[in-house]
Amino acid sequence: MPSPRQTNRRQFLKGQAAAQALGDLVAPAEVEGDQPTTPAAAETYLLQLGRRAMACQFEIYLNAGQYSQAADIALESLDFVDRLEDQMTVYRDTSEISRLNRLAASGPVEVEPRLFQLLLRAAQIHRETEGAFDITSGPLTKVWGFYRRAGTIPEADVLAEALRRVGSDALEFDEASHAVRFLKPGVEVNLGAIGKGYALDRVAEQMLSAGIDHFLWHGGQSSLLARGTCGRQTGAPGGWTVDVRHPLRPERSVVEIRLRDRALGTSGAGTQFFRHAGRRYGHILDPRTGWPAEGVYSATVIASTAADADALATALYVLGAERAVAWCGQHPEVRLLMFVAGQSRRSVELVTCGLSPGDWRQVGDL
Repeated sequence: MPSPRQTNRRQFLKGQAAAQALGDLVAPAEVEGDQPTTPAAAETYLLQLGRRAMACQFEIYLNAGQYSQAADIALESLDFVDRLEDQMTVYRDTSEISRLNRLAASGPVEVEPRLFQLLLRAAQIHRETEGAFDITSGPLTKVWGFYRRAGTIPEADVLAEALRRVGSDALEFDEASHAVRFLKPGVEVNLGAIGKGYALDRVAEQMLSAGIDHFLWHGGQSSLLARGTCGRQTGAPGGWTVDVRHPLRPERSVVEIRLRDRALGTSGAGTQFFRHAGRRYGHILDPRTGWPAEGVYSATVIASTAADADALATALYVLGAERAVAWCGQHPEVRLLMFVAGQSRRSVELVTCGLSPGDWRQVGDL
């Protein structure tokens, strides 16, 4: 992590401190072609606002001085993230998802229309990825100890019992009434692998409806959504350039990806894992087997929505490199950058699919 910086009010109002802090995440995109260079374009100031929610830091970056109402709208959007967390979290008994988990095995439970659409989309991604993404995999997370971040290998019978309660095919949807029913007892929904992206999609809608169309949102830096361009050259094709870190050496940036009107999600087990008998067990579980997915260090997906990017990053991580590349070949709208285990111990190889040279560049050694 970068060391704290001292910030005065003049810097904050200009966005200069935010531009410095953002150096580890995003940089002004390069301008292609014969665009003229002006003093305003040569120096970029950013306005940064953030708040902790969903167990991470949500932040927005805006071109300083571009919109007079930007800070107020951004703060309203951060308030909205809090409300979405109240709706989706499984850690509060009062949330709509907790209510669904308590009641849906007994009969249909009506949920808020946009939340219903999110659940429907999650079930669709489950089908499209051969079950590699599953919002009902919470029982597996619990028996492996990752729910409370205390990893342990479950007994075979305990794991088998958890697996019996997993499977999005046990979710029944009534689109007319926006109701969901669980077809077997013990099923529960957890939106941890798609909820942050969904929140970014919703706050981006708010910004765009307010006439603000140049910004970058991130939730915990693993979920990002970009609109427009970083800097005042709003006619340039550049967008926002974001860093992808080395999966085993997170202090190093190894890839830069250019985002414009797209979202990015990264899944990896670089920080949430435990070791037992010399073997490493990551927190990303294959919901079809109940065991941690192996062979991939991290998967980064670029998609049209942040919810899709988050969910597909998890799904393609679980599928592994060969099947993930095949999947992306059938879905050209999705782009993939994946770090996989190399031939030697702790070596890393890079796999990509669907990315054009203008989308990314490698900036560090693997």
